[in-house]
Amino acid sequence: MFRKVLTLVAVSLLWCVGSESVWARQSMELEQRLRECTTVVKSMMEAADGGIPAELLNRSRAIIIFPSLLKAGLGLGGHYGKGVILARHAKTDKWGPPAFLSMMGGSIGWQLGIQATDLVILVMNRVNLQAVFKDKFTIGADASIAAGPVGREASAGTDISLQAGMLSYSRSKGLFAGVSIKGTILEPDWNANETYYGSDASLIDVFFQGKGQVSAAGRELIRVLNAYTAGRRK
Repeated sequence: MFRKVLTLVAVSLLWCVGSESVWARQSMELEQRLRECTTVVKSMMEAADGGIPAELLNRSRAIIIFPSLLKAGLGLGGHYGKGVILARHAKTDKWGPPAFLSMMGGSIGWQLGIQATDLVILVMNRVNLQAVFKDKFTIGADASIAAGPVGREASAGTDISLQAGMLSYSRSKGLFAGVSIKGTILEPDWNANETYYGSDASLIDVFFQGKGQVSAAGRELIRVLNAYTAGRRK
């Protein structure tokens, strides 16, 4: 009987250690994702060949960032990735804590190759922002999307920026042709959010009320975004 108790205790300890190890690995992966998102924002805002206009970033209500979105195709193609979304506080205009997202979709048309592409989507109004937190949000159906104008001199008053609910920007690493994110599905990455904020935290409260505890990599991403919009007005 005593041996059975010891065995149960040993198994329980091993399970706890294993669970903590998995949690630690997942936490490190999320920190890395946030660091990559910060790098993507910097590269797209400061691109010498024409980055995201600062005025458009300032007018946006949220930003969705997918570092190294994987796109692959041979005939019919598809894409998959994990990223984050951050929103601006309605009163202060400061950027709030990140929530984690996943993306999956297919594309119609001839495609060839495998490519990692950094993708940024500006969400231009709060109606579209709230819709993102449905179980499944379809780009192009639940909100209109258009390719955003680039370059520091690009006008933020163009028809495209006034009419589209979302503006997309991408930077490719390699060769690829014929991809579109219309019809792509966005979903909250529930496992990632629970790992990052804990099971007691409501994702809605974290995202819309700013109640979550943010890590060092998350704080740096927020700092960088605030720096690009500091002193500006919508």
